[in-house]
Amino acid sequence: MLFTCSNSAHKHAHAPAADHGQTVTDGKKHFTVDIHCHVHVSEADAMLADFKSADQSSYSIDNNAASAAINRQQHLNILDKLTDPAVRIADMDACGIDVQAISPAPAHYHYAYEAGFARDTAHVVNDRIAEICAQHPDRFVGMCTVPLQDADIAVAELDRCVNNLGMRGVEISTNVNGQDLTRAGLEKFFARVEELGVVIFMHPIGTSYKERMADHYFRNTIGHPLESALAVGHLVFDGYLETYPGLKICIAHGGGYVPAYSGRFDHPYHLRDDCRAMISKPPSEYVKKLYFDTVVFTEHQLRYLIETWGADHIIMGTDYPYDMAETDPVGHVDSVRGLSDGDKALVMGANAAALLGLEVPSAN
Repeated sequence: MLFTCSNSAHKHAHAPAADHGQTVTDGKKHFTVDIHCHVHVSEADAMLADFKSADQSSYSIDNNAASAAINRQQHLNILDKLTDPAVRIADMDACGIDVQAISPAPAHYHYAYEAGFARDTAHVVNDRIAEICAQHPDRFVGMCTVPLQDADIAVAELDRCVNNLGMRGVEISTNVNGQDLTRAGLEKFFARVEELGVVIFMHPIGTSYKERMADHYFRNTIGHPLESALAVGHLVFDGYLETYPGLKICIAHGGGYVPAYSGRFDHPYHLRDDCRAMISKPPSEYVKKLYFDTVVFTEHQLRYLIETWGADHIIMGTDYPYDMAETDPVGHVDSVRGLSDGDKALVMGANAAALLGLEVPSAN
């Protein structure tokens, strides 16, 4: 399946780039940023082909033959969108996107490999993302991947990407080889992210609950939001959002299941010691610190996110260029009943610009 923007009304011509490197397009009211879009780097795949010592069974995300075949064909169909900036920019124009915050395809995490090797593949992936951003500074800003199986190496690569390559964020999964993020020895990683002030974009890959999710693409449709819910739960209840209050974390796919059902976190906090052992406030007070993208597909779900967590904590995304993408991101935000122009501006681009350190240009 090919990604195709579903709303041709958002096609537009580009104004000249402003001095600060960003653009607002002719005839558009709001500056638009896509926080959730992926780049694939085939050179990193070639490195994996010659590396035999990793436990591939732990890396498998498709244990249904039909789903695996569809995904293999999809990868071939969209490879130009994943790799060619010119194709990507044409799609951005068609969808009304000024800037993409490009992050690695989640298959590039490589947490199951030896950490030094994963660092080497991360170098290749991150250097390519930086190259794309340097070639098109008015259209792209980069987020990196780091080998979370080793906190010291992860911090070193994070420093390189932020300080040398100009990255504005880091993409991470919801666990590290089945270990929860708060139990994987990553304290110095989270501390360094907080110190640098860059964004964490949390995006799952597959699910750690494979046995009951083999069919019907459940590993994505159910597994991804469940993985995010578990990761958020640990960040909240293990006290990481209290220990590192300056963290800026955006959760993919509308935040998973937690934002729609946070009352089930708060209710036992007031009744049970085991639900407040490591936190000093109700769980929803920490959830309020998080950001969620708009990739929830329905107007009522997006409206609920905005009304519950605030327009200042919701960020437009697509999941470009996969088949689980929102193909009309601007129209999706526009569809929310009762949303003011000011709140639309926040969701469509201003929130992302603030988190990523971009200057919002003036409309033409």
